[in-house]
Amino acid sequence: MEPSSSLVTVSVTKITTLTILLLFLISCSTLTSTEAYDALDPNGNITIKWDVIQWTPDGYVAVVTMYNFQQYRHIQAPGWTLGWTWAKKEVIWSMMGAQATDQGDCSKFKGNIPHCCRKDPSVVDLLPGTPYNQQIANCCKGGVINSWAQDPANAVSSFQISVGAAGTTNKTVRVPKNITLRAPGPGYTCGPAKIVRPTKFISADKRRITQALMTWNITCTYSQFLAQKTPTCCVSLSSFYNDTIVSCPTCACGCQNSTTRAGSGTCVNPDTPHLASVISPPGKSDNTPLVQCTSHMCPIRVHWHVKLNYKEYWRVKVTITNFNYRMNYSLWNMVVQHPNFDNLTKIFSFQYKSLTPYEGLNDTAMLWGVKFYNDFLSQAGPLGNVQSELLFRKDTSTFTFEKGWAFPRRIYFNGDNCVMPPPDAYPWLPNDSSRPVISLLLPVMTLFLSMAFLFAHV
Repeated sequence: MEPSSSLVTVSVTKITTLTILLLFLISCSTLTSTEAYDALDPNGNITIKWDVIQWTPDGYVAVVTMYNFQQYRHIQAPGWTLGWTWAKKEVIWSMMGAQATDQGDCSKFKGNIPHCCRKDPSVVDLLPGTPYNQQIANCCKGGVINSWAQDPANAVSSFQISVGAAGTTNKTVRVPKNITLRAPGPGYTCGPAKIVRPTKFISADKRRITQALMTWNITCTYSQFLAQKTPTCCVSLSSFYNDTIVSCPTCACGCQNSTTRAGSGTCVNPDTPHLASVISPPGKSDNTPLVQCTSHMCPIRVHWHVKLNYKEYWRVKVTITNFNYRMNYSLWNMVVQHPNFDNLTKIFSFQYKSLTPYEGLNDTAMLWGVKFYNDFLSQAGPLGNVQSELLFRKDTSTFTFEKGWAFPRRIYFNGDNCVMPPPDAYPWLPNDSSRPVISLLLPVMTLFLSMAFLFAHV
């Protein structure tokens, strides 16, 4: 019986090992690095809506609208690029508010030449200043789309497209496939086009409702892991009660002379002679990040300084520094998570909006610059920083300076999660429990020993 029982034990052990291995592989496959879920903006996405508004002899006219439903992630210059693959042999006859970047081979057409004959067109927004007869509503912003919380009126972009060699009824039209969105680089993953109920439009006087002939939606979600190989920002900390300045973690966004950073991994010293020629070589336009040489090698650093302590309030100074010599951040924003944001009393020189991704939890704030004052973060240099101060009211039940409570839980810059220092490196309160005892006992003991010595020699 002993051999059989040991055999059973071995079999059970093997099965258990295989089960654990299988569960591990399943977890790895389900929790991939391209997961696009954002805990601070769980419903954030870009929705692309195609509304067919007119049938033509060989196709249709549609209005394509992009809605940025992301609370704090926007699309900055040089703007979005939308691509897809036609299901059949469609062509683009004309466009308003946007243009295809490559016409393709239209040699088989005589007379009227299509705007684009490519099977996989790529479309970009037109620039500001485009003639009015080439514009439609919400177009021509150079592909820049603001975030929903920051400026919902400018979180939309549209263009009109006339498609030929396509279906001319709801049953014969085929939706495009393999939709891609670059904003301006990678990071977004788009799902398949889904036919939905036709969009309804209300007239300006709100007395008439019309509807599209056909509508389909595409949903695109963002993943920081797809957007870049390494982080793009880091956080440093300091406080009035501790002389220690906690710097960004070393190599937070890559290391000097390393190819792991986005781009070449090279950096430039601000004291380099002829710095301007190094940043922008003559006759060459280069958007590759070129950062100032630092221990962290991040393009952006956010510094959180616990500045002052009052009886009923406490004060923080926040400074955002740009270390990228080739990037100006327009319409920048920052998201901070801290439990005392439910009692934010005053903010100076920044705009503020409370974000409540979960009901009953008010610990997340979105901050951005004041228009025409500090909404533009210049490239690295003397002007490459913006700063503000925040005044919080204390909640006696939760407020403390102990154990790093005064520092943020997480910080995002332009929608990307910043690298935080390890918690054990945070500036801690001085250990007041033993220092006063030592400082009081030491002189007393010294005096006592001195007197004892004198009496002993009298």
